[in-house]
Amino acid sequence: MNPASGGPDGVPTDAELMRAHVAGDPDAFGTLFGRHRDRLWAVALRTMGNPDDAADGLQDGLIAAYRRAGSFRGEAAVTTWLHRVVVNACLDRLRASKVRAAQPLADDVDEYADRGSLATAATELDPAEIVVAGERRRRVLDALATLAPEQRAALVLVDMEGYSVAEAAGILGCAEGTVKSRCSRGRARLAPLLGALLETSAPAVPGNPDAQPPVRSAEHRPDAPRGPP
Repeated sequence: MNPASGGPDGVPTDAELMRAHVAGDPDAFGTLFGRHRDRLWAVALRTMGNPDDAADGLQDGLIAAYRRAGSFRGEAAVTTWLHRVVVNACLDRLRASKVRAAQPLADDVDEYADRGSLATAATELDPAEIVVAGERRRRVLDALATLAPEQRAALVLVDMEGYSVAEAAGILGCAEGTVKSRCSRGRARLAPLLGALLETSAPAVPGNPDAQPPVRSAEHRPDAPRGPP
């Protein structure tokens, strides 16, 4: 792979990798995906609720992105476009399967929980604290699974991944007001489901005034168990 590079240290930018892929470079798309894999996986996992469905959604999205790369016009960042394709693929699967009921937390969710997210560093925990934090995480993901897919996606992006409303709107391909409405309705739906958990929820994502504690509480609390960096 040798696309003309305008990035630092001669490293191709995302846009250059996209152009190289469209031009027929066999390695460009793999390199591009490798850069953003962890964050795309985190969004797919939290949107779908379990690793098996998340893997299917991510695979659908990557196949679509691979095939539709020629339609990318550079009107948004490549990362925004990739997230949009993956989120749409996950939403299509959720709509098709009519997933509304809460799903159990899979054993390996913690392994990927904080990859690509804006969470702070983990603190050391004793086993009892880990059990309590794991239960909080299960309650949040179970509650998220009861939301309509569009509300869930908006909350995952804003409250769990730390995107601004404007960024989430770009990923979801809708107006900022629509994202705000979906987040507001989703938070209202989660409040009675999470109950006392909200009373000890963490502050919003630093630097992101759009994020609210109800969804982030169990995912990003300082006492939550962490996966590998």
